[in-house]
Amino acid sequence: MKKSVIQNSGFFLIFLSMLTTLFFLGTIIYFVVARGAEAISWSFLTQVPRNAMTEGGVAPVIVGTFYLTLGSMIFAVPLGLACAIYICEYSPKSFVVNLIRVSINNLAGVPSVVFGLFGLAVFVNFMGFGVSILSGSLTLGILALPLIISASQEALMAVPHSIREASLSLGASKWETIKRIVLPTALPGILTGVILSVGRVAGETAPILFTAAAFYKRGYPKSIFGEVMALPYHIYALMTEGTHPDQQRVIAYGCSLVLLILVLFISGFAILLRQRQRSWHG
Repeated sequence: MKKSVIQNSGFFLIFLSMLTTLFFLGTIIYFVVARGAEAISWSFLTQVPRNAMTEGGVAPVIVGTFYLTLGSMIFAVPLGLACAIYICEYSPKSFVVNLIRVSINNLAGVPSVVFGLFGLAVFVNFMGFGVSILSGSLTLGILALPLIISASQEALMAVPHSIREASLSLGASKWETIKRIVLPTALPGILTGVILSVGRVAGETAPILFTAAAFYKRGYPKSIFGEVMALPYHIYALMTEGTHPDQQRVIAYGCSLVLLILVLFISGFAILLRQRQRSWHG
């Protein structure tokens, strides 16, 4: 009887936690949609900002956010996956490797403003890339690396060793085993890390504030060495600067809704890819 009460109490607490999480999630989505929907229109999505960003649209801002997110993933995903493969498949079991793993996990908790200062010092000043898409993408890529490496490690370690041994016993080399057996099996877990990274990178303000973001640009970026407008910084600028707070507030909420939709779209595409990979593997 006592065990049953404890079990039912545990189930109730889990259910209550789930409801609380869904409540806050639903409240945030409702708040953003309710306040941002009035700003959304075709012209808002396709035109450039005008009249000190109080009129027009946010097309260059959307394009800039997409460029920064795509650039950071192009840099972070191959590098993070390579690091995870080396740590899990090739590195010897030693204190140094364990220290590296702990350091990677700790790096994931470093405030994003620190990454921004690092990008300013290394990519903008030392390497001479200037305030540009390239500097911002590299900075955001380093920000996403710990999460991608950790998720990839967990996915690789979840693959049973018996699968590796069976492949090796059939004459496959270690790299062939990793490429043809281990990686396809671990890919859903790796994509989960990529999805989480995209959500974090797309919404970061501090790193791009130092390395990539422009307060105002009429046109689109012409190269990776140009400044760019981005949704997180644009929202910050609209809410803190300017002389038309009411108009800017509406546009800021519209940008928040666009950012939410953009992140959900990219994440949804990755989730569909993950589900398809799981069905193929199954």
